[in-house]
Amino acid sequence: MPSFVKSAMKTAAIRYAISWFAALAVGLACGNAGAQAAAGTQGVVIDANTRAPIPQAIVTIGGRALRTDAYGAFHAPAPGTNIAARAPGYLRAQAIVASDAPVTIALTPFRPRAVYLSVFGVTSRTLRSAAVALKASNGINALVIDVKGDRGITPWRDAARDAIGAFRHVSVQPPYIDDFAALVATLHQQGFYLIARVVVFKDDPLASAHPEWAVRDASGEPWRDRESLQWVDPFQQAIWAHNIDMAEEAARIGFDEIQFDYVRFPDTPGLRFSQPNTRANRTAAIVGFLNTARARLAPYNVFVAADIFGYVCWNLDDTAIGQQIEQLGAPLDYISPMLYPSGFTWGLPGCNRPTAEPGQIVGRSLAEAKTRTGLPGVRFRPWLQAFRDYAFDHREFGAEAIRAQVDAADAAGTDGWMLWNPRNHYDPAQLPH
Repeated sequence: MPSFVKSAMKTAAIRYAISWFAALAVGLACGNAGAQAAAGTQGVVIDANTRAPIPQAIVTIGGRALRTDAYGAFHAPAPGTNIAARAPGYLRAQAIVASDAPVTIALTPFRPRAVYLSVFGVTSRTLRSAAVALKASNGINALVIDVKGDRGITPWRDAARDAIGAFRHVSVQPPYIDDFAALVATLHQQGFYLIARVVVFKDDPLASAHPEWAVRDASGEPWRDRESLQWVDPFQQAIWAHNIDMAEEAARIGFDEIQFDYVRFPDTPGLRFSQPNTRANRTAAIVGFLNTARARLAPYNVFVAADIFGYVCWNLDDTAIGQQIEQLGAPLDYISPMLYPSGFTWGLPGCNRPTAEPGQIVGRSLAEAKTRTGLPGVRFRPWLQAFRDYAFDHREFGAEAIRAQVDAADAAGTDGWMLWNPRNHYDPAQLPH
């Protein structure tokens, strides 16, 4: 065995041992708290490869979340307790406390390489099978699947959606999958990390079912966006609860991560909401929703993520949509900026042709986001462009452009990346291998 490997293993073992001594010292130093800890057992969360402790890992015990200390240690209750853990950059895991002996939860490092499947993509055997085949040909190991898509459509007849009356107002219905949990289980068996995408405040069926929640224009009429779709008021907590109900159902059937999209206000001035449309009110609503979602989803040990505009990485305000990047790290495990070069209409300083320099758009935006938030790269997982340009010269985004974006994301140390193509068409020849 090479000497440097032995050295690394020795270092990891020392750090692992230190974590236990530190945890014990904390228990002994806390008086009554230490006596209470003695009634349970000590635990530690470690990296499955290096065996090094993972500080600030999220541990869920009895439906409540806590974080490991600087040495990866936590206090576990009496034997028989189910304990789950997760940390950015790793797969989630769980263990059962079988005795008073110290419990160790090992997390496996993981970086998603994902493609997107819409409601119609996941319910189409052809499109779904093509996406699954990318695992063997291109190393795609994750799928982002619409649980509620841009038009308020779901791939199964969700109970929360039914109860609120939204199904009656869906204009086009996909072929629902009766046992979606079985499909999730099959995809897991095939080696995929599964991300449930929930479109939140862009919800035409819900606005039709509950006009009192619809966003209004200056004249008081229900407002529609460029796709003639209605939105619902982000200030309404009944809408928060409905979307979290859907997220909770996705967590119950086995998704690894909940990703909220359109978790923002419409980017159109002059609209009416139930509260004044001020920057402070907007950001409070978005962060409030995400905090509420995180608390509700805590018992499931799922990762929580949200999509943001690419320019949110750069703008010092909330971009008039309630997304202030400095406020998003606390409620989220992952921040997912949409770094499509076609979306950077005004370019960046020194970059007037974003589609010609896709790597620069991705790399510089991630660097700005990390600087603004103080978060490491692993707390970000960007959306990358895998579709034809619509804003500049209508060029195809093929192998070279996609590789430039992927390389920039990898160089930033992100938690992988996600490729967006609204038609769900991914040519293996154009994707990274």
